[in-house]
Amino acid sequence: MRAYERFLKYAAYPTMSSEQTGTHPSTEKQLVLARALYDELKALGLERVELDEWGYVYAELPANVDTVCNSIGFIAHMDTSSEASDENIKTQIVRYEGGDILLSEEKDIWLKVSDYPYVEEHKGRTLIVSDGTTLIGADDKAGIAEIMTALETLIDTNAPHGKISVAFTPDEEIGEGADNFRVERFGADYAYTVDGGGLGEIEYENFNAASCVVDVTGVSIHPGSAKDRMKNAARIAAEFDSRLPADEIPERTEGYEGFHHLLSITGACEEARLVYIIRDHDRAKFEAKKDCFLELEEKMNEEYGEGTVKVTLKDSYYNMREKIEDNLFVVERAKEAMLSLGIEPIVMPIRGGTDGARLSFMGLPCPNLCTGGANFHSRFEYVCVESMDKITELLVKIATDAAAGEKMPVKA
Repeated sequence: MRAYERFLKYAAYPTMSSEQTGTHPSTEKQLVLARALYDELKALGLERVELDEWGYVYAELPANVDTVCNSIGFIAHMDTSSEASDENIKTQIVRYEGGDILLSEEKDIWLKVSDYPYVEEHKGRTLIVSDGTTLIGADDKAGIAEIMTALETLIDTNAPHGKISVAFTPDEEIGEGADNFRVERFGADYAYTVDGGGLGEIEYENFNAASCVVDVTGVSIHPGSAKDRMKNAARIAAEFDSRLPADEIPERTEGYEGFHHLLSITGACEEARLVYIIRDHDRAKFEAKKDCFLELEEKMNEEYGEGTVKVTLKDSYYNMREKIEDNLFVVERAKEAMLSLGIEPIVMPIRGGTDGARLSFMGLPCPNLCTGGANFHSRFEYVCVESMDKITELLVKIATDAAAGEKMPVKA
């Protein structure tokens, strides 16, 4: 079975995670796919297959060589983003010859080159898209499909490999994908998350990340007698946002530039709340961005009264480069495997996060590899069939190359 065929099967499972439930996994529907993946791994003949109480699926393909080599791992997440619907996904296979792609004739929905010019890099190839009303879940069911197909290929061809550990995780999209990950149970010396974008991408730098909640407490009184007495929490919240650095937002940043991002604003005269995420690749700049929120809290409390504004910050994850720099052979092995397959390695920073960031700080060096998809979290998401085939070959190549190599020391 080719990777895209598996992907089409997995895409039919709704697996959106949720920040609201407080459970692990955060949604029951993730477990439906997890059970299916458990059964598939068992059917392929993998060993130590487990679906644990938190919804993580683990498995192991034992080594078929006697050489001393690293145990490597492949990881992908099962959940999808809440930014687009995961229900009633209608995937379409399109032979792309250039120009805009009609997703829905009935609703006049198009994937437009003017919005996504890089889609034209896929001329002459096959794309999987939705009908424009849902995502397709290539983030990260494409990664799951590629890992599964690589395992099947290794088994069917009896290609030489060391021990391969596999994990499929829940709740990556809400930043909890590594919360209950058992590194020792996983059993790899190093790993790769297969959770990136276009063919050739290798990522071992990501944002340092924090969440920030700003609570504003106001004083409500009849507007007819409000002079010098009312404190309108909603208006103060809007003022708080307006006083943050105007150019440090996602709409005005790229590359290594960090940002603060207002996720939501709610409230009325008595109470208001702003919810942010804060991101920067540079740890010092990251800390400075957080300090900016705290300094603004202090200033506005001086102006409006103590206790009016309360800022709550929580770090989410850090830049994995801090850990990968001591284990760059992991990146080099991926680059060498790509070059041998005619894939141009594209080393780039992630303007986001990945399970691999936290796993690297948990002692498992874990850079990120491509899946062949684009426009993740969007109704205009797509994945390239030919890229999926090539990435499957890449995973097989990484596994077989590791079997031929000397065991490399991993630095914690």
